[in-house]
Formats: sequence, structure tokens, C-alpha cells
Amino acid sequence: MSVAIIDYNSGNLHSAAKAMERAALDLGAERVVVTSDPEIVRTADRVVLPGVGAFADCRAGLDAVPGMVEAMTEVVKERGRPFLGICVGLQLLAERGLEHGVTEGLGWIRGEVERIAPTDPELKIPHMGWNTLQTAREHPLLAGIPTGEGGLHAYFVHSYHLKPADGIDLVATTDYGSTITAMVARDNVAGTQFHPEKSQRLGLALLANFLKWHP
Repeated sequence: MSVAIIDYNSGNLHSAAKAMERAALDLGAERVVVTSDPEIVRTADRVVLPGVGAFADCRAGLDAVPGMVEAMTEVVKERGRPFLGICVGLQLLAERGLEHGVTEGLGWIRGEVERIAPTDPELKIPHMGWNTLQTAREHPLLAGIPTGEGGLHAYFVHSYHLKPADGIDLVATTDYGSTITAMVARDNVAGTQFHPEKSQRLGLALLANFLKWHP
């Protein structure tokens, strides 16, 4: 099994690769590779898209890698290989982002990426820190992971989040003065707003589940 982590100059690639390699130790993953080569992505068994920064900048960075969006679309949407988006990598799944104007997303999840709006004015943006998850529905990537009050914590750092148009795409939320999307999924595509590579026990468990996932 091979895992391709897409390098488009917009992600915490070293941490993501190390966390995936650690999760893969006992699961038979033969290769975890950070790559900007669309041909390697096409042959991968699983694809990961990290993302750090502004939506428009990340979309521009992805488009700047010749053939990458086409390779992702082929391997994920046409061949059905498991896909995980992380932070802005999740946000790029949306139809559009509303950060500093309107930017088109990949459109794999219906909805828009909008600014977090806590009801408590004392809560600062960006939302940064550790939060538990509230599950909206069961999903294999959360199997065996304690959620809710007393559950494991995930690490967040973001100012925007995806508001899915279809409730069935919502897997988990967290609270930061309002309900924030923490995880979405549809078919073989999943995404986390939190950073599993920084989320210790929860993150390693989720990455291991991703490697075992057969949607």
C-alpha cells in the first residue's frame, strides 16, 4: 500500500508524513511519499492533501502544479481511492471559499467555507487550541476514538470552516462559541478541520483508521 501526501507548497508536510509513517508501522503501508508529481499520485493507493494558510493561496498553489488537480480527480473521483484533506485541504473540497473574496474549490463536498463567528466576543479568531469532537454520525475514520465530553482532544488552528450544504456530509463538530465543522466525508472522500498530525492519540488513531479504510 502506498500513500501520497501532495506537496503544493502549502502544508505541514514533514509532520504529516511522520505521523502517517508512525500510524503505518503495523498496518502494512509500504510507502509514504511526499510528492508534487501527478503520476505518483495517480498510482497511489491513498491520497492526503494537507493545507495551511488562506483558501485562495492554497487553491492557487494546487493549480500551479501542472496536472495535479486532474490526477487527484482521476484517482479519487474516478478510481475511488481513499482521500483525506487536512485543514485547508478539507476546505478545498468545498464548492467555494469566501476568504478575501470568492474562490472556487474542488466541489467534492457541497457547501461554502466561511469565517468562524463565535457568539462570545471574548473568543479570539483564529480558533487555536485543543477541543473534543461531537459526532454527527458514525464514520470508520472515528472508529474506536472516544468523542464527546471526556473524549480525546484534537488540535485546531483556523479562522474559517466549511459549512456543508448536505447534512449527511457532516461527520463531527466542535464548539467554539458556535458549532464548528470538524470533519466531513462523502463516499471515499474525508476531511478534518483539525490537524491529526498534531493531535497525538486521537490523530494517530484517525490516521490508522484511514489506512484501514475501504470505502
